[in-house]
Amino acid sequence: MGHLHHFSAGWITPVLAYVMACVGSALGLRCTVRALSADGRSRRNWLLTASVAIGSGIWTMHFIAMLGFAVTGTPIRYDVPLTVLGLLVAVAVVGVFTVGHGAARGRSLLLGGLGTGVGVGVAAMHYLGMAALRLHGQVGYDPVLVALSVAIAVGAATAALWAALSVRGATGAAVASLVMGLAVCSMHYTGMAAVRIELAPSRAPLPGVTPMEFIFPLTVGLGSFLFLTVAFVALSPTARERAATASAESFTEAELPLPS
Repeated sequence: MGHLHHFSAGWITPVLAYVMACVGSALGLRCTVRALSADGRSRRNWLLTASVAIGSGIWTMHFIAMLGFAVTGTPIRYDVPLTVLGLLVAVAVVGVFTVGHGAARGRSLLLGGLGTGVGVGVAAMHYLGMAALRLHGQVGYDPVLVALSVAIAVGAATAALWAALSVRGATGAAVASLVMGLAVCSMHYTGMAAVRIELAPSRAPLPGVTPMEFIFPLTVGLGSFLFLTVAFVALSPTARERAATASAESFTEAELPLPS
């Protein structure tokens, strides 16, 4: 069995992975909260933005963490189409659950639906990303730890969503994003603890690309997208602010003297 290293690059990869998970989660949860105070097309757009943010955040977190993954006795490569598919599936799964449950005002339905959706999206992305792994050997999993990793993702995602919807203000948003980031990272490292690799030494070249050739550039691109979207969301007026502006404009127009 090959010896696995999860922190071969030191603590920089888990710390940076956690930061990116928190950024994506904070943005996604913020968009979800905005969606609940919107209607029609605006609500749908906020929910879609939330799914892209959460999906991108968990994908970026996963592959930043994988930059520190190594196996003694074999190089590692990644299959490009499966790697991209993992990103698309994460966004799609979270999107289906957010749009499907976002119209519901019932908090229990919303929490259960979105919590499950985010948890399943995280798990699907993680194991598709692992399926993209190419090395000299066979990759297997401990089924108990796999089940535990999915349970952690669903449970902690639901708790994070509850915090985002129940605790108002900056404190609630910060706590929710930290919990969600912890959920994603905990799921990842629990899933990695489930990995079992049986080496088959070979000199044959491996298909695919190295992490630095593909994953690092795409991670930087997605990370930039997340930070730019954070700025957009932060500067976008909330429904309450739009209502206050409309009220002020109506009051001003009412106060203006009628033309003679």
